[in-house]
Amino acid sequence: MSTNRLIVLAAGGTGGHVFPAEALARELSGRGYKLTLITDQRGGAYGGALGEIETFRVRAGGIAGKGPLAKVRSVVELGLGTYQARNLLKDMQPCAVVGFGGYASIPTMMAAGILNIPTILHEQNAVLGRANRLLAKRAAAIAVSFPESRGIPASDTAKITHTGMPVRSNVLNERDVPYPSFTDNKPFNILVLGGSQGARVLSEVIPAAIGMLSPGLQTRIKITQQCRPEDLDNVREQYRAIKIDAELESFFDDVPKRLADAHLIISRSGASTVAEILAVGRPALLIPYRYATDDHQSLNAHAVDEVGAGWLIPEIDFTADSLAARLESMFGMKTVLEKAAKAARKASRPDATERLATLVEETLAGVNGDNERKAA
Repeated sequence: MSTNRLIVLAAGGTGGHVFPAEALARELSGRGYKLTLITDQRGGAYGGALGEIETFRVRAGGIAGKGPLAKVRSVVELGLGTYQARNLLKDMQPCAVVGFGGYASIPTMMAAGILNIPTILHEQNAVLGRANRLLAKRAAAIAVSFPESRGIPASDTAKITHTGMPVRSNVLNERDVPYPSFTDNKPFNILVLGGSQGARVLSEVIPAAIGMLSPGLQTRIKITQQCRPEDLDNVREQYRAIKIDAELESFFDDVPKRLADAHLIISRSGASTVAEILAVGRPALLIPYRYATDDHQSLNAHAVDEVGAGWLIPEIDFTADSLAARLESMFGMKTVLEKAAKAARKASRPDATERLATLVEETLAGVNGDNERKAA
């Protein structure tokens, strides 16, 4: 095993995989490690800490939800990517490889296993993803974001450490902002985060539900809503018709500040979004994307619901009528919302990045100790 201080990160795809990799890169760099990223061939360059480190791209392909012929192509792509990653890792000789799930990580993690390089997995969701399930047997350690994580093989449970889900530093900067005061003469701020998949239902249901509220409540509501670009004009017109103060964009570059200003968040329940909501400490109505792989968004939302930090609403039950009724009742439940905000803050792990970095170092120390004993 290599004794240098190079650690390879294997990540790519959605923010749920990339954000924790970026956070870990920043932390390990501060601890004196050199970092390299191996990702797949999608998209452009990464920003933040990942944009500052050397990056290599290998071939990869997803299998979930594809037909037989497409699956064969993906297996071929993964095989080619593993060969590419093996050649890269042989040249680099890293002391460890840390993977963040998703098919973009598979070639690098499999190549590390072939070369007997220690690997650490991080799972963002409340159920072990298919890529991480495939890789768990060879991993030296598995870091999880939720206290209870499903899908982990019984033979690998001893490898689990609950580190939490790393979030961006600008989110943690809002952690100490108090929950907004809740009075009759101030706006009630609702933040809607659509996510990248299946956001249309939020654009359809929420304006209709707001239109059903009593006039007295409508005058108090301020909506900040993320919409898909193709939905913006229609949603804007719906709010204009009912005279609701609404700010709509397809992307907000100051989400942490908007999280802190919100009395209530309505959102999908992807791992990174849930972690940021908890970190800031705000109550949320979570509507899991019904087609998420292994229904992981439902399990994420259930974990939040279970600790009293928010409420899970299955998409099938997310209607204008039901949402309007729930919002009407919430306006009279100041203490319930404040209690949920406190529960959210308590459930978060603001030191998740430090915990994950420490797990990497402890794993390396354990591997080095085992190798020394074998050599003695």
